[in-house]
Parts: sequence; structure tokens; C-alpha cells
Amino acid sequence: PALSQVTVALLRKLGHEVRAAADGPEALLAVREYDPEIVFLDIGLPGLDGYEVARCIRNEFNADAPVLVAMTGYSQHEVNRHARRAEFDHHLVKPADINVLRELLAQS
Repeated sequence: PALSQVTVALLRKLGHEVRAAADGPEALLAVREYDPEIVFLDIGLPGLDGYEVARCIRNEFNADAPVLVAMTGYSQHEVNRHARRAEFDHHLVKPADINVLRELLAQS
């Protein structure tokens, strides 16, 4: 599943421009079109999962890649194991703490 509507609404309420995607290919297209500073990627995206999308972003944008944050309902151990391979900058287990989201957004 993609990021929840609650997370999208929360990010907008915090004053951020948000583009939501229903699947991996749509997420990759959104990154290409909107050039975001930070991307929250659900690991369980259909089409291309979050790991594949992260790899594509890193390969395509290299040093200009946005900050990539893995968001998942999987266990922290599973996230840690895969997030490094996919070159995520951060990883969060859902539901993400609002203060952690604010901190990540402030850093980017």
C-alpha cells in the first residue's frame, strides 16, 4: 500500500507540497516530474516496490537524488537489512511518529 491518506494530509497540514503515488512506477514518475527534496517511499508499493524505486532514483539522480525515507509496516530488523542495500537515507516503521517526520523535513 502507498502512504496513507492520513500521512499525506498531515504533511500538507505541516505546510509541505505533497505528491502521492499509488504504485512504484507512478512514484518514480512523480520524482522525475516534481524534483522533491525528500521522498517517503512505502516499501510495499505494487509494480515496483520501494526498494526498486529507491535504486532507480539513486541510479538516475546520483548525487542530486532527494533524501529517501523508507516507510513500512515490516519489522525494524527487516527494514534495517534492506534499507541499507537500497541506499535509503532513513527508515521508519509505520505509523511514523509526527515528531520524527517534522525532524526529517526540517533537515531537508
